[in-house]
Amino acid sequence: MQDRRAGFVGLGLMGLPMAANAISKGWQVTGWNRSPGPMLELQKLGGARAEQIADMRDLPAIIFMLPDLAHIEEAAAGLLSSWESKPPAPGTIVLVTSSVSPTGVKEFGRRIAALSLGNAQVVDAPVSGGTQGALDGTLAIMAGGDGDAFLRAEPLLRSMGTTVRHLGPLGAGSLAKACNQLVVGTTTAALAEAAELAERSGLDPAELFEVLQGGLAGSRVLDIVGPRLVSKDYTPTGPAKFMHKDLSFVLEAARVSGTAVPMTDAGVELYAELKRQGLGDQDLAVVRLAISQLSHTTAEAAEGTVHS
Repeated sequence: MQDRRAGFVGLGLMGLPMAANAISKGWQVTGWNRSPGPMLELQKLGGARAEQIADMRDLPAIIFMLPDLAHIEEAAAGLLSSWESKPPAPGTIVLVTSSVSPTGVKEFGRRIAALSLGNAQVVDAPVSGGTQGALDGTLAIMAGGDGDAFLRAEPLLRSMGTTVRHLGPLGAGSLAKACNQLVVGTTTAALAEAAELAERSGLDPAELFEVLQGGLAGSRVLDIVGPRLVSKDYTPTGPAKFMHKDLSFVLEAARVSGTAVPMTDAGVELYAELKRQGLGDQDLAVVRLAISQLSHTTAEAAEGTVHS
């Protein structure tokens, strides 16, 4: 029988419901989080508390759900130090479920393998589906890494998602997530632009989106983000600033592969502008407000030209 113990580092908007679903499917989850509130929630659900991440050193699987690879490396420092002095059990798996650099996660995997004397392997398994998908346990999970390591991790991943695919060697999952974010980020921006253009031209964005849903422009992004764009509800379900980071990973992968990515180029600049406007901590739908504020600037510039 498989050892169903797992560590979970990072119990935020995505991490806590993911860990909760693992517990509901029979996994014994030991969690760690920088702030105490989510830890208390995890314990109420039947999870255990780790005082420090290094306390997870003997668990067969450890999941990291933190904003970026730099945060993961910082959090894992004590764990890796303990493995350097005493290697973990063979077959230990480190799961990176956040959106990170495909190139960076390969280097992280090499470091883990070296410090653990080959006993631990990294599987990059970023997720898509947002907070609702995390709550419902219906995430899409794109995995990269050694095939045997993925097979050991797959039951744990399936406790949190309904679409779980092994796409290739380490880094493949992160590349797939970068492609996912390319589609989500630019589609959300296009919908925000359409909503703003419609409203400024006298059309009702809600009616416009209802029509679009019945045609070729219909999509899951429109279904999920569309209502927030229409109502201008920017309550965070995931900070918009992370889209700028994720699209930067697309640019990185494009440079490596020699691929032209004009949509990504435009998206990176738009989400950089969103951050410059101080909107990065709000929901992804806030890209509509960023476009609206750019529109004001454009209108003022045009008016100034006319008056001059």
